[in-house]
Amino acid sequence: MQQQPEAGGHEKRNRRIGVMGGTFDPVHNGHLVAASEVADRFGLDEVIFVPTGQPWQKADRDVSAAEDRYLMTVIATASNPRFSVSRVDIDRQGITRTVDTLRDLRRMHPDAELYFITGADALASILSWQAWKELFDLARFVGVSRPGYELHIEHLSGHLGDYPDDTVTLIEIPALAISSSECRQRARSGRPVWYLVPDGVVQYITKRGLYQPRDRDAASASAPRQNNGGNDVQGNHHKTSGDDT
Repeated sequence: MQQQPEAGGHEKRNRRIGVMGGTFDPVHNGHLVAASEVADRFGLDEVIFVPTGQPWQKADRDVSAAEDRYLMTVIATASNPRFSVSRVDIDRQGITRTVDTLRDLRRMHPDAELYFITGADALASILSWQAWKELFDLARFVGVSRPGYELHIEHLSGHLGDYPDDTVTLIEIPALAISSSECRQRARSGRPVWYLVPDGVVQYITKRGLYQPRDRDAASASAPRQNNGGNDVQGNHHKTSGDDT
């Protein structure tokens, strides 16, 4: 287990793809900063944002319609050519689990090195995730946290003896003080979310009336549907490819 990634050489290597899974309700600037920082530190060729379909860990609260969360993520990532958005989880039936996400992406990118990006606090509970041993075979894991946050994942070390040292890496990201729950609460109370979430996402939230104290079923029923013909990724350049996120 590493605290920081090691600098890579210039030898020929497989394509490196980051996988940023999350509810993205809404996606905020902290997500984007984390993805950008991890991409830089690990030399990732692409970061695929994967909005969850039916997040099992959020069953105790209302979650915005999958199409709203998907479209907000597309809007938020559109200006970065390294970012793309996948429908793999929202188009899959049933509860979204990380192992299913990584199995699907591994089939789509058999030769790529996958880096799953998640909050360090979520990573600390990975031993309780479904098929956790298989997860380490499918991808490397990057746990991100804000500076000063005390990391407690030492208990993972005893379970990683047969895996490379870089199977799990922890890094600090400066701008992770933002949370999706805070953004929702601010929107509900009429407080601004400018500069916490991308400008286009602010406009989308306003247009759709998301996070207002009203019946959300009406918003879910009228959520726009964007069909990309079954392709996995809605990329910015037509690419071929937790905590409260």
